[in-house]
Amino acid sequence: MAHSLSDLSRFLKSRRAAVDPAQAGVHPTVNRRRVSGLRREEVAQLAGVSVDYYTRIEQGRAGEVSEEVLDALAGALRLTGDERSYLFNLVRHAGPPFAKGADGHDELCIPPTVPRRRVRPELRELLDSMEGVPAAVLGTGLDLLAWNGPLSLIWPGVDDLPEPELNLARMVFLNPDTANLHGDAETVRRDIVAGLRAAVGRHPDEPRLCAVVVELRRGSARFRELWESHLVAERVHGTHTFRHPRAGELSLRYEKLPLPADPGQTLLLYSAAPGSPAEEGLRRLREEHAARLAHSG
Repeated sequence: MAHSLSDLSRFLKSRRAAVDPAQAGVHPTVNRRRVSGLRREEVAQLAGVSVDYYTRIEQGRAGEVSEEVLDALAGALRLTGDERSYLFNLVRHAGPPFAKGADGHDELCIPPTVPRRRVRPELRELLDSMEGVPAAVLGTGLDLLAWNGPLSLIWPGVDDLPEPELNLARMVFLNPDTANLHGDAETVRRDIVAGLRAAVGRHPDEPRLCAVVVELRRGSARFRELWESHLVAERVHGTHTFRHPRAGELSLRYEKLPLPADPGQTLLLYSAAPGSPAEEGLRRLREEHAARLAHSG
């Protein structure tokens, strides 16, 4: 599967519209701007190419584009590292437009039915050995493939979800109860969409990724809106805040570690800063859980 040429066009237009002309060194003119961001001729000038050539690139009519030109465009559009990689991937895998979907937009693909990937027994044993660390294994398209007891404590209800619903993106966009667990659900949604965009750029022929994106485009108006904004970014570490029904606000650090022996799988780890309220909250949750197990036994 290739990327749609119209996808390349929309990405360049969205990044062009996001650039502040003053920050890009473009001096104001007497002509009033009808749209935000840079004009095509301004991008062409900043990149050192002709207006006609840039127009053909943006419209998907330029044929093969050199890395030097792409680098120049990335600089002119002030792309981040993730956005630059996405631009290169779009051009590398560009193809004809896709058929229109039910929402009137290009369909990413026609997703085949593919099974969810499985986690090696050794990884499950590793998760279970992390008694004080909430941890999970994520698969392609943010499938939640495996997790340990501490993770269940900070994501109430995850143990009860049927397998088809065990996907982080689906949980945030299609499950209001799960979305409400996040301190800033809208930021989480934007980060998820941006990460999926980056993943599609790298792996346009991955069927499971295709299926996740198509399902969310069909099932969530907010996902469609964010998807069409062409956000591209990958968050591999940072801080995430949970709004827990019993422990209150938990501000936890997270790390996402790719598993080289298991392509497409990532180890997700959460931790609390020593002495923080979140550390105390996790301790209380573990004690409550241990007490319930002792009582039920």
